[in-house]
Parts: sequence; C-alpha cells; structure tokens
Amino acid sequence: MEDEGDDMPETSQMSQSSKGGDGVGTAKTALKSSRKMSRMVKNEKGRAMRLQKAAAKRERQNARQKVRETLGEKAPPKEVPRTIENTREVDATMVEPEDEEVMHDEAHDEMAAYFNRETTPKVLITMSPYAKVMTWKFCYELRKCIPNSEIFSRKGVALKKVVKQATKKEYTDLIVVHEDRKKPNGIVLCHLPEGPTAYFKINSLKFSKEIKNVGESTSHFPEVILNNFNTRLGHTVARMFACLFPHDPKFTGRRVVTLHNQRDYVFFRHHRYEFKKDGSKAALLELGPRFTLRLKWLQKGTFDTRCGEYEWVLKRHEMETSRRRFFL
Repeated sequence: MEDEGDDMPETSQMSQSSKGGDGVGTAKTALKSSRKMSRMVKNEKGRAMRLQKAAAKRERQNARQKVRETLGEKAPPKEVPRTIENTREVDATMVEPEDEEVMHDEAHDEMAAYFNRETTPKVLITMSPYAKVMTWKFCYELRKCIPNSEIFSRKGVALKKVVKQATKKEYTDLIVVHEDRKKPNGIVLCHLPEGPTAYFKINSLKFSKEIKNVGESTSHFPEVILNNFNTRLGHTVARMFACLFPHDPKFTGRRVVTLHNQRDYVFFRHHRYEFKKDGSKAALLELGPRFTLRLKWLQKGTFDTRCGEYEWVLKRHEMETSRRRFFL
C-alpha cells in the first residue's frame, strides 16, 4: 500500500507535464498559423496594389493615345523613358566626338600600327596549363570567329615565356583562356609586341551546339561592330578587340561579330544576316558562341603581374558605389 501511495504523485506529475507540453505545442502551432495568415494578407494587399497601378498606367497610356490620334501631326513627342543607361553619371573621361586630344593619343598608341594598316592581325590562342575539354572547346569556338588565328597547347610553359615566343613568331595578339573547375572562366587579351594587356571574366557562356537554330560559320572575314564604348578606357578596350580582326571584311559572307557594352558588361555575339526577297528586311541567324565579358584590369605593356603598371583595376566595393556609374 505504501508503494502504491508513493507511485500516485509521480503519475499525476507526469500527466501535468504532458499537458504543459501540449500547451506549448499548441501555442507554437497557433503562432505559425497567424504568421502564415499575415503573409497571405500582405501578399493579397501587394497584388491588389500592383493591379491598381497597372490599371492606372493603362488608363494614362490610353488617354495619351487618344490625344495623339486627335492632334495628329501636332501631337507632342513621346516621352523618353528613364533608364539606368540614359541617366548615367557623367564621367570626366567620357570622349566627345572628334576630340583632338583623344585622336592624337590614339594616333600614337601601341595599336596605331594596326589602324594605319601597317600590320595584319595574326592571333595566337592558348589556354591554362593542362586545360580540360571544355576550355579546348571554347578555344576552337574562338578560332571559328577570329580569322588568321591558331591554337597551341600551353602545357606547363610560363605565360611570360609564351608572350616572348609569340612576339618572335610575329603574332600581333595573344588570347589566353583561363579555367576554373574544368570550365573556362576568364580571358587574358594581350596586344603584341608592346601591350596593353587586359583580363576579362567570362559569364553566361553558351557553345554553338547549345543555341537553338544555330547556323554554320564560314571562312569569310566578318564585319565588326563595337557599340557603346564611350570613355577613354572603353576606347582602349574597343581598339584591342578591333585589332583581332582583319581590316577589310568580306561582305559576301554576311558574317557579323558584335561586341556591345551595356553597364560595363561586354556582350559577344556572332551572326550571319540574310536579306528577304524584297530586300526591305533582314533576318539574323546566330552562329555562336555566346558569352559576356567583364573587364577586371588593364595593364600597360605585356603580361607582368609583379612589375607591370596597371592602368585600371576593378575594385567593386570602392568603385561600385552607384548603380548609374559606369567605366566603359
């Protein structure tokens, strides 16, 4: 009997503790459900506000359209939408058309021989030591785009030695494709024999076979479009790209290589254009590859990471203080 009397309080304590645990669990469940309901209410309010704004915008557009139809030719011109590009901060290095100082500097820089037609482009393409399959594949894609280019395996040769060997063999430019985790992730572009040298990060790479309805490239010299390089730094980078391609494109091939700068990202595209029967419209057929470049640094002279003089280096936390500030 004494044993039974001793056991009774313990069981009652256990039942009370279990009830307390159930109470805590119920409170947590209620808190979660209330938070879920508040999120649902916020989402519904946000959706209603977005629909209201869209409806008001459509009303304003319809009103402006009716005014234009009523006034005809006397209608006011359409407003230019505000974008990050057309509201960019004015940079002191932006180049004005026919700037005499810029024209003088470019007429006497390291790439002047190419633009004076004193040299013909001859490009050497190589890669990181013991590169993997994807890097080799990207090198072959570049050779398809750039005429008068050759690929050589670098193996374990130092890059400074590669620069000297390429200069002796009268190459005008050197492209070194770097890789990380068995994939190409960067390009060193060096103009020979005196530089400059630039390093670009590769983003959003797509090979030709990954592009839908891709066309076949030909051996014709392509037309080169360099778009939206507006600063002194941008001019230098654009001239380095121009030096990779022969002077006179073969228009019969209708090949176009486009390097378009937008917000300091350089978009590389390779197309062939075709005219429709009446000649009023043209269709584009992409040939590949497709990738984006981001300039990381620009160095005077040929490649030299220890003693080289850097003209420009991207320091993101110090330089990217505004969304409307661009350097190319």
